Amino acid sequence: MALTADQIEALFTRSDGSFLCARWGRPIVPIVFGVEDETLSMVKGAFEAVCALSGHKMAETDPELGANVMVFFFRDWAELTQVPDLDRLVPDLAPLVQRLAAQDANQYRIFRFDEDGAIRASFIFICMDTEMMKVPAETLALSQAVQTILLWSDRAFTDASPLALADGVAVLRPDIAGVIRAAYDPVLPAVAQDASHALRLSARMEALQ
Repeated sequence: MALTADQIEALFTRSDGSFLCARWGRPIVPIVFGVEDETLSMVKGAFEAVCALSGHKMAETDPELGANVMVFFFRDWAELTQVPDLDRLVPDLAPLVQRLAAQDANQYRIFRFDEDGAIRASFIFICMDTEMMKVPAETLALSQAVQTILLWSDRAFTDASPLALADGVAVLRPDIAGVIRAAYDPVLPAVAQDASHALRLSARMEALQ
């Protein structure tokens, strides 16, 4: 079932009431830390699938950063403070880690933007606590790729996952897939801070059906 313009607007309206929709402005180059090769291929495969859906590109290397999507899997938030040079990439890393640990958070994403406001990098932190250990690796990988392909609201998926089950397998919800495809339509800007952008997304979703 297609989303209304109001529902689309809610996906990009942050807790402070501001609207911001941004897509990637450069090819995505993921790198994964803290997992076996099998999980590594799953994560990269998930990004490949979401990029294929959106029409966005992946690359072997980013000319500025080498890799621009860094995914960290770990058992304890404190492990992040021991990663060499991570505090140079993520300012105020130590207080962030303390805050997330105090909140018993099990995932967190940080985005960096270029001069125009398009996404240029993302850092994904996944703490493999008891709940995360229950999630199949394929599901976890797809969920992270979907939540990284656009700058969604911090409240976008608090009540409902962007994924659904089909014959016991996690798949991207068709309505969320439609939003992603529309947001990457070259006709639309890479960044929008006006809520009227939701109307344009809605119109593109109808045109792309």
